[in-house]
Amino acid sequence: MLKTILVPIVREGWSIIAVFVLGTLLLFTFSDFLGWVGVVLTLWCIYFFRDPDRTTPSRAGLVVSPADGVVCYAGKAIPPADLNLGDAPMERISIFMNVFDVHVNRAPVDGKVTHMAYHAGKFVNASLDKASEENERHGIVLTMADGTRVGSVQIAGLVARRIICRVAEGAALRAGERYGLIRFGSRVDVYLPAGTGSFAVLGQRMVAGETVIADLASTEPSRLGEIR
Repeated sequence: MLKTILVPIVREGWSIIAVFVLGTLLLFTFSDFLGWVGVVLTLWCIYFFRDPDRTTPSRAGLVVSPADGVVCYAGKAIPPADLNLGDAPMERISIFMNVFDVHVNRAPVDGKVTHMAYHAGKFVNASLDKASEENERHGIVLTMADGTRVGSVQIAGLVARRIICRVAEGAALRAGERYGLIRFGSRVDVYLPAGTGSFAVLGQRMVAGETVIADLASTEPSRLGEIR
């Protein structure tokens, strides 16, 4: 029970939480009402920067979700040119994070970071399809042991103004390993080899590092889903 309540806080969040605490103390000097509003916002800030441990399936070929959130796109798409993944359509799975989701991002597969690309762009709603091309983003390409390349792109949203990527080119990552963070509402796109069947369906809720979104060793076609 305590592990459920006392969740670790991501290190990049402590300075922001401190600002919220100081702001709350200042608000109390004006009125109790404003002070309690500050308390609520501070509690939300602490909740936002939570960083729970996850249990990652470790079988070869599995691709896990890089983010908590809801699938807002699952289908074919041409990857951004700056990823150097070519101009042929790949399987793209997009996961949208709202301001109540965990915002720590995790590697979708085991692999070595062989390419990184930052693109300064707009801050339109991250749930919109055009956000993949127009918004500020930071992408990495993970090359697996068999040479398969998988792209993972952190995309800023309407409120997000800070993308944090902790890894450098040449780093080796394991599936489910933390590699970055996006502050305040955003999304992550995963690009998989053409012909990969998506296990993720539109509207499905993902858990970063745990939910399997594809199996590179499977010939199963992309799954369909419906609200029930």
